[in-house]
Formats: sequence, structure tokens, C-alpha cells
Amino acid sequence: MQKTKVMIADDSFESVELLNAVLSEQGYEIIIAFDGEEALTKACVEKPDLLLLDIMMPKVDGYEVCRRLKADPNTARIPILILTARGDIPDRVKGLDLGAEDYFTKPFNITELVARVQARLRAKHREDDLLDTERLVRNTFQRYVSTSVVERLLRNPDRVELGGVKQEVTVLFADLRGFTALAEHLPPEQLIEILNGYLTAGAQPILEYDGTINQYAGDEIMAIFNAPLRQEDHVSRAVRAGLAIHQRLQAYNATLEPNLRLNCGVGIGTGQAVVGNVGTFQIMNYTAVGDVVNLAKRLEESARGGQVLIGESSYQQVRDQVVVRTLPSLTVKGREEPVAVYEVLRLR
Repeated sequence: MQKTKVMIADDSFESVELLNAVLSEQGYEIIIAFDGEEALTKACVEKPDLLLLDIMMPKVDGYEVCRRLKADPNTARIPILILTARGDIPDRVKGLDLGAEDYFTKPFNITELVARVQARLRAKHREDDLLDTERLVRNTFQRYVSTSVVERLLRNPDRVELGGVKQEVTVLFADLRGFTALAEHLPPEQLIEILNGYLTAGAQPILEYDGTINQYAGDEIMAIFNAPLRQEDHVSRAVRAGLAIHQRLQAYNATLEPNLRLNCGVGIGTGQAVVGNVGTFQIMNYTAVGDVVNLAKRLEESARGGQVLIGESSYQQVRDQVVVRTLPSLTVKGREEPVAVYEVLRLR
């Protein structure tokens, strides 16, 4: 385990020697600088967890060292405890205005100094843990959800369960019809351009309704609603997104030549699933695992171009919001009984 680094910047050999002895006993790794220039250089390289900074130093004084470190994003988060013989109120105010976290005057009480150092380090470690959590949340979700969802997650990252958790979700699949045949007749560059246009048209409604895009698989999109943020109306959001996908695809088709126009089928299922990060340490994916994924996929495969098909669980939660047409039941792998299928025609 890496030691906590404490840097001492002071031109007094006696002060440095005393502080080094006291803080080394606490188990800290000590970094020493005897002037302001050396302090700036070593702070940038070593990134100490805390800096004990004297004011009256050669080359660059402590005030300027503090100002430069706090102005640099790479060193701004290093807590600075000014330790100096200059104890007048204007000196204290200047140091704190420049960003120092604490101000201590010489001569000092060793016990009190150690206590203040420990308190500042505890606060620094809590901040580091919070930033690590926020970084993990951002890296995990910024590729899958809208920017607004990421920002809401970052406001309260403790709400995010990154491990596997079982909960109800609504899963949406959308897949283009006729894309394979189209791919046989187009050069790769044009094919990718058209595919990206279709995927963008399909993804935008999902993000607008705060769905989580789980994956793009060729010309197929998989999305999850009700994770990572809980949504009481997750079924309604998914259905509205499904209908909007067809509208966006029609608008995109209007920009293409008739022989390049495609439509898609949408399948939506609601049920229990385990959601969380799945994969290896190097490559992970936030996804849902469970029978509901199989159901939504089967509904999508059965949908004709322009259709949005939903299962019984989804229908029961939005029956007052949509106009549907009952279709013949489907056989789904892993289920003994056929499942009810409804085509969503429009919103009420």
C-alpha cells in the first residue's frame, strides 16, 4: 500500500529536521524542499497528499508558491498548511485568500500540528474517494445514457449500484429490416454512413426518455429503462421511445434516396433482471441479464417494420396510456406457455 506523502517546504534546516522526525513517526513519506522553486517543482512531480509551507523562503516566497499551486489544475487539490513565523491577521488572511486550507504560526505545539495534519489528510482522502466514485460513474455511464442522466448520477453517486442487483427493468430492442440486403450493394464507406444515421435516429429517442443504451450490435440497439436511475414510469418511457424511433426513422428516410430507405421493428419487455457491470477487468459493459431480455428480443424479431410490440407485463402498466391491437401469442425460448403480444398503435 502506497504511503501518504507529506511535503515540507521550509528554508530552515532546524524546522525541516524537526517536522521530518515528527511526521515520519506517523508513517508518512516525507518530501523536502528548501526554497520556493524547489517546492513548486517537487509538488508537480510528487503530487503530495499535503504540503507544509513556510512563507519566508528564497527564490519564490510561500505566498507565490501557494498561488501557483492552487491555480494549476494538476496541483490545486493538494491541501496546503502554511507554517510560518508571520502571524499577523493580514498575513493569515492573505494566505487563506490564496487558497491555503490552514494557517499555523511558529513556534507551534507538536501535538496540535500532528492533529491538524491528520485532520486535513482525512478530509483529503474522503475527497479522493468521492472523486474516484464520480470518475467510475462517469466512465461507466457516459457512453450509454444522456448527459443529463450522468449529471444526476454525479450529484448523488451513492445511489448507483455498480455491482449486480436484481430489479424490475424494461428492455427495448430495435433492429433494422432489410439492412443485410442493402449492405450487399453498397460500398463500405456509404454503408457505415447510412448505418450511423439510422443508429443516431434510433438512439436519440432512447436518450431523450432517459433510457440506458446497453449496446449496438450491427444494426440493432438494446436499451434498458429503470436502471441505473429508478424510474416509476419506465414502461411508459420505453413505449414512447419505441414510437418515437419510428418517427425519427421516417424523418431520416426522407433525406435518403428511395432505394436506401429502411424501417425497423421494436420489441419491449418488462420483468425482473440482474443489472450491473458484466465482463472482464479490461472490458466491461453495463447490461441486464435475465428472461426479460430474451422476451424483448423475441418480440423485436417478430415485429414487422414500423411495429412496436410489447409483452403482457408491459401492457398491464401502460394499458390506460396506449391504444393496442392484440396479436397471436408467441412461443419464447425457455418458457413453457406462449406469451401474449400487443402491438402499440398510438398513445391515447
